[in-house]
Amino acid sequence: MDPLIVGSGKGGVGKSAVTAAIALAAHRSGRRVLAISMTGEGDGLAAHLGAGSLSFAPVEVRPGLSALVIDRSRALVEYLQVQMGLPALAAFGPIARAFDVLASTAPAVREIVTIGKVVYEVKREAWDLIVADGPPTGQIGSYLRAMKTITDLVPTGKIRDQAHWMEQVLKTQTTLTLVSVPEELPVSETKESLAWLGQENLVHAIQLYNNRVLPALEVDGDDLPTGRAGDAARLQLALQEEQARWIAELPVDRSLPFLFGVVTASEVAARLSECLEDLS
Repeated sequence: MDPLIVGSGKGGVGKSAVTAAIALAAHRSGRRVLAISMTGEGDGLAAHLGAGSLSFAPVEVRPGLSALVIDRSRALVEYLQVQMGLPALAAFGPIARAFDVLASTAPAVREIVTIGKVVYEVKREAWDLIVADGPPTGQIGSYLRAMKTITDLVPTGKIRDQAHWMEQVLKTQTTLTLVSVPEELPVSETKESLAWLGQENLVHAIQLYNNRVLPALEVDGDDLPTGRAGDAARLQLALQEEQARWIAELPVDRSLPFLFGVVTASEVAARLSECLEDLS
């Protein structure tokens, strides 16, 4: 297993749940795991891990499993302090506000600051595995290409060298986990992402997870009971047939079940993690 796993997928397919499940399964196997929310406030990842709110500093969810959410301005300051020798004073006052604007608006800077924080945690070697809940498939490309954008813009110097190093971590030590569900729009977007990624050579490996797959209903469609039970069986058989059509469209590595009656985010991730016990 690569030391860095980045999860992505079309919005609504359960990307955060699967990312959290991977982190939980790896943690149960005895690894020291850091889960990172790359976008937003980290609420989705925190809820699936059963944690409170996340911050830029790692929060211990349970012994051996920690989580954080990336704050772009603080990540930029950290990068400049660690890599460029920026004084600690720059983390305060007007300078910090200027960095906040730069990290949030400058082309490629916001992406490289975000992915750079993830890669930096790999370099620290404080964890056996980093699992990042990344942006959706419509945005993931700009994050994975951010280093190349920087190296194209900056011909020489330390910043270019750092961008090149981060690019190599993605190409040699990173698995991109794409999450889909067997429906038309997610499958179409996933196929487009796979085609684009196949041309770009940005990550070491790609894994495809199909989420919310209905379990097989072992009944004869011509011999169904009457009443509500029969109606429910006919509905599930029809949905299974529809799902099978879209499942055949993708080279899926793993299928995760539709969890009937599971209502809390933490329970969803915990149940899904049980399907990933063989992660190695």
